[in-house]
Amino acid sequence: MRSRTFRALVLLGGFAVIAPRTAAAQSTAPFDAAIQVPIARSGQFDAFDVGIGGRFAWHVSNTIGIEGEVDVYPGEFTGERPFSRMRVEGLFGVTVGPRRGVIRPFARVRSGFLTVLGTSVPFPCVLIYPPPLSCALAAGDTLPAVDLGGGVEFATSERTFIRVDAGDRILRYGGPVLADRVVSEDGFFSHDFRFAAGAGLRF
Repeated sequence: MRSRTFRALVLLGGFAVIAPRTAAAQSTAPFDAAIQVPIARSGQFDAFDVGIGGRFAWHVSNTIGIEGEVDVYPGEFTGERPFSRMRVEGLFGVTVGPRRGVIRPFARVRSGFLTVLGTSVPFPCVLIYPPPLSCALAAGDTLPAVDLGGGVEFATSERTFIRVDAGDRILRYGGPVLADRVVSEDGFFSHDFRFAAGAGLRF
């Protein structure tokens, strides 16, 4: 997983270096597509998850954009007893922020899902009810998600840009489960810090 992440970061860095550094003429292209590296820190499991994905956006005005992205977190999660072999994330929503020359700061709100694919090997669990959260997720689950945050886009030419953003990914875990030694009958919410960096093209 580390080698894949390193290659992705090198690709993004190379894109930013090769692209022209001036963007005096601003693009009026309404669409953009980008690749990115998202990093999420699970508040529930106190661990980092690194992925790679793509994003597509439609800028309906100079201030408002509508976007969707899909990311794949390909590594096992988490620790010495991983309960998931891969996670797939989809987020869809709006960004709001004006363009100021080559910079566009923005706020965003998105909703979507995080699909947790269960472990590919037997995952031993204690026979108690309700089951520990990791045991419940080892069978696979799709968690509703809300993502609140913001970021900034930097134009590197008329058609190319880089973007960084960060925010709070709120996941709803189902119940009944045992999480942090507390029984949750109806499920609960957990907060993940999420950061992403990427590069893209406008068209």
